[in-house]
Amino acid sequence: MKMVIASDLHGLPGSLEFLIAKVEELKPDRTVLLGDMLYHGPRNPLPGGYGPLHMPDLFRQLMELAPVTAVRGNCDAEIDCELLPFAMPDNAVIECDGLQIYASHGHHIPHQPPMGAFASETVFLRGHTHVPRGETIDGYSFWNPGSMTLPKQGYPRSWAVYEDGVFRVLDFEGRTVLEHAPAPKR
Repeated sequence: MKMVIASDLHGLPGSLEFLIAKVEELKPDRTVLLGDMLYHGPRNPLPGGYGPLHMPDLFRQLMELAPVTAVRGNCDAEIDCELLPFAMPDNAVIECDGLQIYASHGHHIPHQPPMGAFASETVFLRGHTHVPRGETIDGYSFWNPGSMTLPKQGYPRSWAVYEDGVFRVLDFEGRTVLEHAPAPKR
């Protein structure tokens, strides 16, 4: 299964247009959006080109290219959820290639073990921090595509592709920022 994954678009139509072009090019089985779709957030600067009013139509274009799984972020208000053309639950479980992927924005779950009732070997796919991540700790894998609009800690604007058991974060020039594969099941 191939997935294109993005997070933290924060109301920038240019980021969503870039994502649409990548989905059109790569033809994934699914697009996964990890929250913070329209609002830039009270702790973030207003991104140049900010235009959340244009994004619902762009999200409809995205949905025509591949099924969308989207989760709600901490900056996604109820009105944002009403404007978007897809459901945005707090989390989603994606099963593919033998992996159990728990997708969420990430602001309500720990960043490292212990992980409560989650089974070992769960993959946590999250956004929120605006920092790419790919690592396995105590049998749990943690993936983050970074932010398409407001990256932090010196990282470039980024997005991710999952294919053939490998999670790759890429910058907007197509360079690999990081790559990670979960440890094989015992």
